[in-house]
Amino acid sequence: MVLDTGSQLSWIQCHNKTPTASFDPSLSSSFSILPCNHPICKPRVPDFTLPTTCDQNRLCHYSYFYADGTLAEGNLVREKITFSRYQSTPPITLGCATASDEAEGILGMNLGRLSFASQAKISKFSYCTPARQNNAKIKPTGAFYLGQNPYSKTFKYVDILTFPNSQHSPNFDPFAYTVGLEGIRIGGKRLNISRSVFRPDAGGSGQTLIDSGTEYTYLVDEAYKKIHEEILRLAGSRFKKGYAYRGSLDLCFNGNSMEIGRLIGNMVFEFEKGVEVVIGKERMLDDVGRGISCLGIGRSEGLGVPSNIIGNFHQQNQWVEFDIVNRRVGFGVADCSRSV
Repeated sequence: MVLDTGSQLSWIQCHNKTPTASFDPSLSSSFSILPCNHPICKPRVPDFTLPTTCDQNRLCHYSYFYADGTLAEGNLVREKITFSRYQSTPPITLGCATASDEAEGILGMNLGRLSFASQAKISKFSYCTPARQNNAKIKPTGAFYLGQNPYSKTFKYVDILTFPNSQHSPNFDPFAYTVGLEGIRIGGKRLNISRSVFRPDAGGSGQTLIDSGTEYTYLVDEAYKKIHEEILRLAGSRFKKGYAYRGSLDLCFNGNSMEIGRLIGNMVFEFEKGVEVVIGKERMLDDVGRGISCLGIGRSEGLGVPSNIIGNFHQQNQWVEFDIVNRRVGFGVADCSRSV
């Protein structure tokens, strides 16, 4: 499953196309499908905006496209999740996917009432994303804690922000882990980006959030333009003109990520309270094949989501903790490829 702090609905594969990666409901005594008349299946549930319909069997059906174009659809169901002989959740609402692209499932962990974190009453959770190893035969898996993290004493915390005036704005996500980004440094130089660019405006655009389910980092145009200028100033001689990876990463270069990263240097996200997250030069770019590497930052307008999204590519080798009860996010440097 993909751990996704940017979405609410959790879902699992329930078809038999890939038996080893799917769930067989017939083997569960606690499984049930929600009927069409269930309150969650009715349109306009205030804090659950997933499009639902009634299928031919009078069961609750959902169909959802994520910002990256990934589709998930199936029935809404109720099921218990068991962690051990002595620990399980109450029956929780999740999706039972009959059609989906690629992922084996999503663990929705945002602040919405129907996220896994909310339904399972999890007070805090954390994960450690290992550095990418494109040629490794066995990919490192990282780590995930529900509850207390034994390394949390070393973490630095920023507050989860609320913006009451933006709650119902069309471009604002009230269930995201919104944080206060103050500025960005590249190669030791602080970019001339106003702090207000990283805060929601009257329409909700400009929100800054931590999202494990989005691969790369995406910034609104005002911030992206400044990054674009500085990266080209530092590594423009290797720029691959007219090339865009997956249509969204357009700062691409001839050369591998280490090579181009040395020209650019480290990047630093400056948060409130003086908290800084350093993105090492070796993690600035992604090797996308054919000797090309691309900066792991794109324009958020290209996703149709005018927010500043710090994706999992720039969370590599970091503990990221979501302390829901105390409304804060913690960061701690780690080697996530080792047993942690």
